[in-house]
Amino acid sequence: MTSSPLGYPEPYHAGGWQEAPPPAPVDGVAVAALVTGVLSLGPVPLALGIAGMSRTRRSGRRGRGLAVAGLVLGALQTVALVVGGAVLWTAWSQSRPLPADVSAARDAYVGQVVVGNCLATLPDDGDVSLVRVVPCDDAHVARVTSEYRFAERAVWTGQRDADDLVARSCVLTPDEVDAGARTVTWSPTQESWGRGDRTGLCLVITAGD
Repeated sequence: MTSSPLGYPEPYHAGGWQEAPPPAPVDGVAVAALVTGVLSLGPVPLALGIAGMSRTRRSGRRGRGLAVAGLVLGALQTVALVVGGAVLWTAWSQSRPLPADVSAARDAYVGQVVVGNCLATLPDDGDVSLVRVVPCDDAHVARVTSEYRFAERAVWTGQRDADDLVARSCVLTPDEVDAGARTVTWSPTQESWGRGDRTGLCLVITAGD
């Protein structure tokens, strides 16, 4: 306050009590973004979070932090879904069996090879991943003649034992013996065994192949 010309202080004007304005409402989309994020609905909270941030910015409503949280949760869940889907697709594509007689040459994972398939070449000894499968009417060096199934609850006892079990299951016919055929065996590795691989393959190589 200030002094008046006569030395009396000017009266101070009090405006009275003013009620505070009510808080802005919380944006429903922002709330939904957080809720769906907590429920792990993947792309849903991601989309709602983006929409909630835009709505709170335009309307002045509260809830931007909720929208951001939902967006972050949705983004993380979406990335996890994409990565998980890619892993499942890769595992499925590597284990989906081929037809016994393929119509055209193709590269395949060993887990796809079945009895009746013919191979254009044989990989070197050791771990085998990709092979070239061809129609058996085409030039080839080996044919898959039988498979050995390990018991589902069998325990891994070492690569040598696995190789021996598969090798003992390979039996040549008298005609194959007369033709100078020999066998090659493929058995699960410790790594593939851990992924559930329980199949060994017997391949026959003959002088005429």
